[in-house]
Amino acid sequence: MGTSVQVTPLSGVFNENPLSYLVSIDGFNFLIDCGWNDHFDPSLLQPLSKVASTIDAVLLSHPDTLHLGALPYAMKQLGLSAPVFSTEPVYRLGLLTMYDQYLSRRQVSEFDLFTLDDIDSAFQSVTRLTYSQNYHLSGEGIVVAPHVAGHLLGGTVWKITKDGEDVIYAVDYNRRKEKHLNGTVLESFVRPAVLITDAYNALHNQPPRQQREMFQDAISKTLRAGGNVLLPVDSAGRVLELLLILEDYWAEHSLNYPIYFLTYVSSSTIDYVKSFLEWMGDSITKSFETSRDNAFLLKHVTLLINKSELDNAPDGPKLVLASMASLEAGFSHDIFVEWASDVKNLVLFTERGQFGTLARMLQADPPPKAVKVTMSRRVPLVGEELIAYEEEQTRLKKEEALKASLVKEEESKASLGPDNNLSGDPMVIDANNANASADVVEPHGGRYRDILIDGFVPPSTSVAPMFPFYENNSEWDDFGEVINPDDYIIKDEDMDQAAMHIGGDDGKLDEGSASLILDAKPSKVVQVKCLLIFIDYEGRADGRSIKTILSHVAPLKLVLVHGSAEATEHLKQHCLKHVCPHVYTPQIEETIDVTSDLCAYKVQLSEKLMSNVLFKKLGDYEIAWVDAEVGKTENGMLSLLPISTPAPPHKSVLVGDLKMADLKPFLSSKGIQVEFAGGALRCGEYVTIRKVGPAGQKGGGSGTQQIVIEGPLCEDYYKIRAYLYSQFYLL
Repeated sequence: MGTSVQVTPLSGVFNENPLSYLVSIDGFNFLIDCGWNDHFDPSLLQPLSKVASTIDAVLLSHPDTLHLGALPYAMKQLGLSAPVFSTEPVYRLGLLTMYDQYLSRRQVSEFDLFTLDDIDSAFQSVTRLTYSQNYHLSGEGIVVAPHVAGHLLGGTVWKITKDGEDVIYAVDYNRRKEKHLNGTVLESFVRPAVLITDAYNALHNQPPRQQREMFQDAISKTLRAGGNVLLPVDSAGRVLELLLILEDYWAEHSLNYPIYFLTYVSSSTIDYVKSFLEWMGDSITKSFETSRDNAFLLKHVTLLINKSELDNAPDGPKLVLASMASLEAGFSHDIFVEWASDVKNLVLFTERGQFGTLARMLQADPPPKAVKVTMSRRVPLVGEELIAYEEEQTRLKKEEALKASLVKEEESKASLGPDNNLSGDPMVIDANNANASADVVEPHGGRYRDILIDGFVPPSTSVAPMFPFYENNSEWDDFGEVINPDDYIIKDEDMDQAAMHIGGDDGKLDEGSASLILDAKPSKVVQVKCLLIFIDYEGRADGRSIKTILSHVAPLKLVLVHGSAEATEHLKQHCLKHVCPHVYTPQIEETIDVTSDLCAYKVQLSEKLMSNVLFKKLGDYEIAWVDAEVGKTENGMLSLLPISTPAPPHKSVLVGDLKMADLKPFLSSKGIQVEFAGGALRCGEYVTIRKVGPAGQKGGGSGTQQIVIEGPLCEDYYKIRAYLYSQFYLL
């Protein structure tokens, strides 16, 4: 029986919601992707919450919110504690993406779903792998390996192997080679047992090159007319491709308009990306190897991490790439509200907005003339609210100090022991003693003790009067005194002092700002007079490419996820006709069994059998004929044993894969005149070599082909046949 495989979608089927799927392989549970969207709605994670504690490993495919946004929350609140695997760019850029998400929301509200510490804690458990690196999960017999997906830097097609059967997870891949990324290697996998892929772009085709060139033309036209251009972008994903496109265009046309890249993590993003050249496309790698030219040493782009820096920039037309792409939060939201009412400005979308977001609403055809947006600000408290807040904080601090004092007092008494009761010491007066003087207090270890100055009565065991001495019982290790990290944590109220200030120089709030109290979310109707354009630069394979790739890969079983209901059904019907007969489209929390129908068995090769096997070298491998009988070992395991009768003779087998394009220059190097004619090789005057068989059938090479050599039996015929045989291994 084949390896047992079950797939349970937790989010992201028949819609464009975040991606999250439970894949169980022989009882080992993988969580592949752990996404959230820009609404951060906890109800989307209810299916995940039911299985989070049973997860054995997490695989992350892309460094954006839709693929890993829920990881900090799941580890903090849902009980997810499994090891996480990703490539190095997915780890680094995913971390920065979550930082940017948190800071964007913390700036305008009391966002409490997770903190920066929760993000750090979640990503500390990530094991980073390189492309094509096989990672063996200890004791499970399962191997996982990341492969190039395209789309985003570090993007991954996951290959999970158990007992020779492959489960491939490939979503959001790109077949095209781009400025900073190579295309996917998904086509290199043929006939996997299970392929899990998405239908997101099944109904979309790539726009023609002329339309894509409108991207630069629309930007330059707006800037020359005196307008500003806003590109809502992600924090550290597709924005990298856009930056390179703009860099090249600015250099080619000698433009002087400023370009600003504005996110909370823009500087860190570019710093990390500069060190990830080996993960990028061949052109960038070769350029660095030959001229040491780093493509991300941006000459025309200014990195900003605060909107005040943009506000203080010189007046005039400018291009701003700002997060978030959804316009739900972040700098792009604020800039859109400021710029939307000016007809000279342009808002240029390069990817479809998430469902239900402001960006998606603006991409409607025709676009709305006015939109209602939510305006949120964190502002300083004033008047009675400020007084009440300060009184509450003072009360809480006093309570904390009192509790800490009592705890330390108890610890001190316990450390001194019953024989050293302070109440028996005539030099120490109880703090509750009404006769104690207030001016004779001495601090010690954060607490106060009353010391009697007049009338020393030395103990009988002492040689002279002395003040009480208390031994410091702190713990020590090899590096010094052990400290409590909690004593050095910056409290949230301290961070709040950096909240955005609204109002005049006198500190008073104007009538409009007065309504923006902390956590309030007033709405505002924005007249959309600026130009809105959507040009597809998502970097995903389109419908035509998806169908071509699936036909080539030809999986035994196919699972379709993440896409609208129409796109999913369309791709399903196509695949049933042209790819494979087993296509599944599960619902949320519906478990489907995609165990392969192959009859695979584990067998043991006996020592007696192996001693008589003759291996032949085949490139990096050794192969041999094995003639055996199936038996059982003492523990009941299947075993291959030597046969009791003489082995039958074997026909000669030519092993190898010959390409006609490679054979032509080889024969030419041997002095034979060769040319292509009608799909065959014409060798000399009389000999022809051709390939026949089902090469073009469904599955892209899954059939058997034959090489036929035709011609009269002459000297040239035998010579060319010998050269042909030399291209194979004879077994």
